[in-house]
Amino acid sequence: MTTSQANSATASRSGADREAIGDGPNPLGVLGIEFIEYATSKPQALGNVLETMGFKPVARHRSREILLYRQGGLNIIVNAHGDGAVLSERPVIAAIALRVRDAAAAYRHALERGAWAVPVQVEVMELNIPAIHGVGTSRIYFVDRHGDFSIYDVDFTPIPTVKQHPPATAGLHLFGVVQYIGNDRSDDWTEFYGALFGFTELAPDVRFGILPKGRILQSPCNTFYLQLIEPEPGLLDVEDDECLQRIGLGTPDVPAAVKALRELGVEFVAAKDAQQAERGALARTTIGGAMFELVHHVDVGPQTPGGGTGA
Repeated sequence: MTTSQANSATASRSGADREAIGDGPNPLGVLGIEFIEYATSKPQALGNVLETMGFKPVARHRSREILLYRQGGLNIIVNAHGDGAVLSERPVIAAIALRVRDAAAAYRHALERGAWAVPVQVEVMELNIPAIHGVGTSRIYFVDRHGDFSIYDVDFTPIPTVKQHPPATAGLHLFGVVQYIGNDRSDDWTEFYGALFGFTELAPDVRFGILPKGRILQSPCNTFYLQLIEPEPGLLDVEDDECLQRIGLGTPDVPAAVKALRELGVEFVAAKDAQQAERGALARTTIGGAMFELVHHVDVGPQTPGGGTGA
């Protein structure tokens, strides 16, 4: 989403429109994140990084240069197809797919709240997954096919001899996504995610991991978080560079996860002390744009809003 889009969406939700939202705390029926998609012209380099993080390539797209990596309940798509766009070597988070109860209904509701539709071009025998514009050039997809029958059963071909559901390393699961935003844009993006999806802002003293910056928003299903980070005071505005910057992986035991991932070849930024080592860790990667942060967190699955999650 560009600056003008966010401003337009915020304006459209003011006044009487804001009062008309009364759909409950989870208006789109969000049930978590189905996948996170990276775009890059160097898919093998990113794939190597993912494999050191415990992911396994499990399926190929039927008609495009796209690979699905998985561990536990985590799905990451590496897109080197581009859909006509010029891809950079540096991996960027191009999309987030939200699990919802009804994709068509969630899509319509988002458009009614001021979201911008993304025209989706599909080939023969491919699913038409509705999407809206997110931050920067990213997309937010709505997926209601998951579990026993998923989108991957239609659009992807399993890689032979590869286990389709490899276990998670040290209990890794998706904790959240870090979004870089422009100066004084925290309120705009809080309004955007709150009005469209039902995200709620956590108290300023609630912090996770070792990088306690910005504002933290909790998903309406209480399964993941968004961290909004503005530029440091005194730095130039980076509004044109707003983006999804990195993902956070939760684990019930950070030192055990660090040990297991080091054995796979991952390097970590040295912790300042034992307390910090218990709270989280930041992985060093061989390519820019694919940072991973470990956060102490217990995965308890979807809950009712207000029920909280372990941390």
